[in-house]
Amino acid sequence: MPDATVLAGLLRRERLLVAPGVYDGLSAAVAARAGVEAAYVSGAAVSAAEGLPDIGLTTVTEMARAIAVVRRHLDVPVIADADTGFGDETNTFRTVRTYEDAGAAAVQLEDQVFPKRCGHLDDKSLIAADEFAVKIEAAVAARRRGTLIVARTDAIAVEGIDAAIDRAKAYVAAGADVIFVEAPQTLDQVAAIPAAVGVPVIFNVVPGGKSPEVSREQLEQFGYAGAILPAATVGAAFAAMTTAMSEIAGGSLVSGRVTGPRALFEAVGLDEWTARRARKEPARA
Repeated sequence: MPDATVLAGLLRRERLLVAPGVYDGLSAAVAARAGVEAAYVSGAAVSAAEGLPDIGLTTVTEMARAIAVVRRHLDVPVIADADTGFGDETNTFRTVRTYEDAGAAAVQLEDQVFPKRCGHLDDKSLIAADEFAVKIEAAVAARRRGTLIVARTDAIAVEGIDAAIDRAKAYVAAGADVIFVEAPQTLDQVAAIPAAVGVPVIFNVVPGGKSPEVSREQLEQFGYAGAILPAATVGAAFAAMTTAMSEIAGGSLVSGRVTGPRALFEAVGLDEWTARRARKEPARA
């Protein structure tokens, strides 16, 4: 069954789909071992891994490379962040094709002006709703494998909740399969979105961001189909690396939380590669 079909089914069941963020081979391998049902390739995480902030500096080529690496380790549907489509509707068309070829089951596009900003930073600007609807139409026309098109609006911070819901409805009319209203600021706003839209809606879990804390049970009660956790791995990695470097700078030679090399390599397929090499290499005298 195609990944997009699997993902569509997961988003239409009663139980919330949780898609942790991954951004490279190691994070994908760890997610695979944990048995996740789906994953989210976050533009913010890929940007951070490249040593860049999430302000529209990452390219479509870098994102496609990250998606392909993730898919080598993770055999579940992947939702992939495509920012603003990396240009106009023509670029958006190419982006969907490129992401499909890399292995994405869903492509997420947003209605910010390029260069975009992280949805939980201030000073965002939007393109007109009808202009973004044209991008959604281009994305729908581009897909060849039933890829889901996720339309994200950042309108709450700029135009308010009512405008955000109006935009979401317009994007559904343009062909979006899934809606993502970024950064609702109150629990009432979080609760109001799914019932107003009419297609599966996902929620962005960003600890320390602009949205209130919500539980899995609350999101299910409100009618959300899924939750993405963009910082699940990159945030944990950053925290652990910060602690390790602090301990080393303080005089330690080894951080107390460092795993041994075998456990690390086993996570990324040591046993499988060793077995393959044993079958392929000639016996040594």
